[in-house]
Amino acid sequence: MANKNYPYTLEILKPPGTDEELETLPGLVRIGPKGYMFPEGFKTIAADVYNMEVKPSDVFVFSFPRSGTTWTQELVWLVANDLDYETASRIPLTDRYPFLEFSISLDEEMRKKLYEENKGDPKKVKQIEMVTRSALELLEATPPPRFIKTHLPLSLLPPNVLDAKMVYVARDPRDAIVSFYHLTKSMKLLNYKEDFKTFWIGVLNNIQPWTPYFDNVKESWEKRDHPNLLFLFYEDMRKDLPSSVRRVCDFFGKKYSDEQILKLCDHLSFDNFKKNSSVNYDLMKELGFMYADQEFVRKGKTGGWRDYFDEEMVAQADKWIADNLKDTDLQFPSMIN
Repeated sequence: MANKNYPYTLEILKPPGTDEELETLPGLVRIGPKGYMFPEGFKTIAADVYNMEVKPSDVFVFSFPRSGTTWTQELVWLVANDLDYETASRIPLTDRYPFLEFSISLDEEMRKKLYEENKGDPKKVKQIEMVTRSALELLEATPPPRFIKTHLPLSLLPPNVLDAKMVYVARDPRDAIVSFYHLTKSMKLLNYKEDFKTFWIGVLNNIQPWTPYFDNVKESWEKRDHPNLLFLFYEDMRKDLPSSVRRVCDFFGKKYSDEQILKLCDHLSFDNFKKNSSVNYDLMKELGFMYADQEFVRKGKTGGWRDYFDEEMVAQADKWIADNLKDTDLQFPSMIN
């Protein structure tokens, strides 16, 4: 796929066993010169996303999956909306931030299964309709300021996307990949049965959806000095949340007292965040997207990857990181001695 409205070629990948050279998951598409991988459904929205109207009042929170996106979304929304905790509590984060590419994770068979499982509950059927509705359609009907979540890199977003305010959050790739694995396992409709090592090898070979990891991060890192892009590290937020909150306040031109900032930090503390039904995706469990015994907000700690990597994987990770950072001044706080 390539046309005047979309500058990239989209390559549909063959399922395993149909190509001796290619071992990948079925139903994937590879995009452009960096080879970004997404579920095949992305081909239906790629051009529309690239050509969507961007308004100067728009606010994007974006990242590679499981890099602290949800935490950052709540922080950004509250700072930009005058610390309106009442509305934040009343309206789920998923409603406050349409997820730009969420629809690509659901094929028609999955949608039918969801409707079938919930057909006896009209309220749930209506909620499914809302959750699975195109984010682009939702955004067209949303008055400004619009808050938008995405895991797409800058190059797959509209060329003028930096006319909007954009907050990017990056996390130690090893922790992000562990968390991404758990999210994938928790999604009932994905039915992912492989172990972590298999998932990890898929990331190394850029055949897991949303890879390659480092290209996603480096695209935003290269724009970190743009006045409309704020680049955050998850580890910095964990180490000194008040400082990160103040950076977000400055970015949005907001002035809050020390007392107000401390209250916001308490709201965002892991214990309170984990109990916050507005952000922990309880609705996804109720509707059957996630297994009921799984948690969207897990442990929120740094360095947890060490519990999952054996010696071979540690060596693979060291080489992967070194190879991908050698051409950049990007440094993760967790890797600075």
